[in-house]
Formats: sequence, structure tokens, C-alpha cells
Amino acid sequence: MSDRLFIFDTTLRDGEQVPGCQLNTIEKIQVAKALEQLGVDVIEAGFPVSSPGDFHSVIEISKAVTWPTICALTRAVKKDIDVAVEALQYAKRKRIHTGLGTSDYHIQYKFNSTREEMIERGVAAVKYAKRFVDDVEFYCEDAGRTDNEYLARVVEAVIKAGATVVNIPDTTGYCLPQEYYEKIKYLKEHVDGIDKAILSTHCHNDLGMATANTFNGVMAGARQVEVTVNGIGERAGNTSLEEIAMILKCHKALDIETNINTTKIYPTSRMVSSLMNMPVQPNKAIVGRNAFAHSSGIHQDGVLKNVQTYEIMNPKDVGIDDNSIVLTARSGRAALKYRLTVNGVDVDERKLDKIYEKFLQLADQKKEISDADVLMLAGADTADAHAVKLDFLQVTTGKGVKSVASIGLDIAGQKFEAASSGNGPVDAAIKGLKKIIMKTMTLKEFTIQAISKGSDDVGKVHMQVEYDGNLYYGFGANTDIVTASVEAYIDCINKFKR
Repeated sequence: MSDRLFIFDTTLRDGEQVPGCQLNTIEKIQVAKALEQLGVDVIEAGFPVSSPGDFHSVIEISKAVTWPTICALTRAVKKDIDVAVEALQYAKRKRIHTGLGTSDYHIQYKFNSTREEMIERGVAAVKYAKRFVDDVEFYCEDAGRTDNEYLARVVEAVIKAGATVVNIPDTTGYCLPQEYYEKIKYLKEHVDGIDKAILSTHCHNDLGMATANTFNGVMAGARQVEVTVNGIGERAGNTSLEEIAMILKCHKALDIETNINTTKIYPTSRMVSSLMNMPVQPNKAIVGRNAFAHSSGIHQDGVLKNVQTYEIMNPKDVGIDDNSIVLTARSGRAALKYRLTVNGVDVDERKLDKIYEKFLQLADQKKEISDADVLMLAGADTADAHAVKLDFLQVTTGKGVKSVASIGLDIAGQKFEAASSGNGPVDAAIKGLKKIIMKTMTLKEFTIQAISKGSDDVGKVHMQVEYDGNLYYGFGANTDIVTASVEAYIDCINKFKR
């Protein structure tokens, strides 16, 4: 009989902590439902005490999904646990995820405490959470840099207190794969009562070893993995859900099963990428644009003779339709809706009509519309509800000519115009924008990315603007990069706290 590995997805908690990738409650519900269809066992829906938005999202996600366990993160603090209990009131299956730091770095510098006191606090938190829910997970933050003997004492104590799952995070991504394997193995062999709880991995990718460490943890006996879609997460990210799922699918001899419906991987990946405005790198394993592409002549020859010469996975196994319908200006709504569905976006007829209007405008500028374009269009209509909108933009630029921009904005129904010169077309356009807005704003980050190939590319622009001591992230996409830049800046402005 196969071993069962539980998939704990933290896209909506750890993944959403990425700067500029925050989702609203409606978007979080959309992702949660996709995760349910994907087959994840546990959805970490948020950190309820951290903000009213997180609290509300955990409540609404609990109502929206049926069978996955809904998990809420807390510190080892009674107030955190009380708020989590309230947020989880509608969950059909509920889990509280509490814990604290166990490495000497955390004990000494973060908590200014002692090893013994930390064990007492951890035990007290588990016992308190256990009053409200049967399923309590305890995390040993920075377990990767915690010596194994002390870590075993902590794990044993919290299991005796009632923890059903114990999380062994490599919080800083420091461990080597063999070290992480030995750590899990040590706990399996030295913790009294280890059979009463599941050991969980939670690995970060700071040194590029998150997936390797997670896999080695599983080989050593961990039976829950904490992962995110596309490997998103703080700093360099977390272990990728899709990588662990497909490793186990490809290596059937390991005889370890998950509940993941792998054909839902690609649509879920595209949805998360689109909603978070976080492009997937082309060479990303499993879900990158080039994951099943072959450009070398030798590789192409081999694939044409037998696909297994250079492909260990069938694209259809991860939900990639290699017989894609190509979208052009002559495509109808049905074809557009099909491509949206393939990419994990479900829309009603009203929204489809709005997207289709923009699709036709873009199709007039490009020969073919890519999936990346489709996802960009699906998110583009959110700007319609913004207070500040770009009405028109005209730029004059060239070699030996000073760049001049004329810009018009629609602000809550009123029209404003300005003109400005600058050091290049983008600088001129933004200076004109600032003349109308008249706020002290500082551009902190400006990133341009082409999302397809050719001179008619749609360019994505990500911006970070500082205003009144706060940082705001904006996004714009257009075949004209100057327009995309202005739209990204306006997106930041529309998020300013007033």
C-alpha cells in the first residue's frame, strides 16, 4: 500500500507576503477554490491577528471551500489563538498553526529568553489551542539552524501537549539536503511519541535548495510538505508545489502518493501568476514557458523521433494543452473563453464581453494573442473602477529631439491635462502625470518585462512608488511601453491611503 503525503499549501499566507503580491478577499477565495480543485489537503488561509483583511479572508475562505482543512497561523500568544479560533468558526475542518523560534539566534536575539522557557511557552500555546480545535500544528521556527538534540526535546514536549503535526521549517533556506534529511531522521529516531504526530517540512529557497530539502525530508519520514504555487514566498520563495507533486508522479517506484490532480497544475499556476502580477520565469520547472520547449536541433530531432528522448513528463499531465487554439483578431468569444478557462480564469458573460473588447483592440496590434496576453487582459478591466484613469497620452521623442509628453487624466469623472519634457519619453510622461496629481511621490523601483516574443510584444511594467512614508506597488501592461509605465504609476496612485 502506498504512503500518503499530505500537501499543505501556504500560497495565501507565506506566498502572499511577497511585496506587491497582496490579494483582496475575492481573489483569495478564487485561489482557494482552485487549490481545492487541485487537491491540496490543507490551505493555510492567513494570519488572522495580523490585519482585519487577513481575519476576514480566513472567514470567507472557510465558507467557500468544502473538504480541505483550513489553517490559520498564530504566534504562541493567547490573543493570536483567540482571534484564529474566531476566524475559523465556519471551517468544516480547522487547524491552528502556532509556534515560536527554536534556534539560539531566535531565542537569544528575538525573544531574549532561554531554551527552557521557550519549551514552556510552546507547550502552553499547544495546550491552549487544543481547547478549541482537535488539529493543532506547531512550528519550530528556524529549525534548520536549531541543534537536533534541543529540537527533539521541543518536538517531544509539544506532541505530549497535543500537537498533531509538527513543522520543521528551514526558515532561512540554510540547510544542505543531507543535513535536512539527517534532521528529520534524528527526530523520527529520538522523539518519544513521534508516531502520534506527522512531521512537516517547510523549506525556503535562499540557496536554491528548497525542493531538494523538502524531498529529502520526505525520504527521511516527513509526511506533510508545506509548499506554494510557483514557489512564491518571502525572499527567494518557498518549495514549489508543482515540483514536489511531479517528482512523486514521475518516480512511481517511491510509492508515495498525493491527492494532487496534476492536470490542474498549469491552470492554477497561471491564475496565481495573473492575480499576483508575478510572472513565472520562462525556465521555471514544470510551469515555465520553456518547460516543454526544445530549441536545440539535436533535441528537436530526438523529440520528433520519440518524445521520451527529452521529455520525462507529458505536458497534458500538468494541464498544458499542446494543441492550443491560436487566438487572432478573427477569434470569437468562445475561443477567448476557452483560453481563459485553460489558464484558470472563469468569467461570466458580462466580464467576458469587457475582456473581449480589449482583446479585439490588442489583436489589431498583434498577429497572435498569447496566453500571457490573455491573462493580462483578464486583469486589465480592474482599472475601470479606479478613481484615476489615463485618458490619453501623446509622446514626441527621438535621437537629437527632447522628449515631450502630453497627458490627460480622468479623475473621478473630471478631465485634466498637462504637458512636460523629460529625459526620455517615460520620464516626460511621468513628469506630466505629477503636474496633474500634485503630490510628493518618489519612484523607487521600475521593472519592464516583455511577456511574449516579437516587436509587437505586450510589455509588463512593475513599479514601486513611495508616498507619505509608505510604499505602493503598481502594474501596467500595453504594447506601448510608455503607456504601460504611466498605467503602472497610476495603479500605484490609486492605492494611496487617503
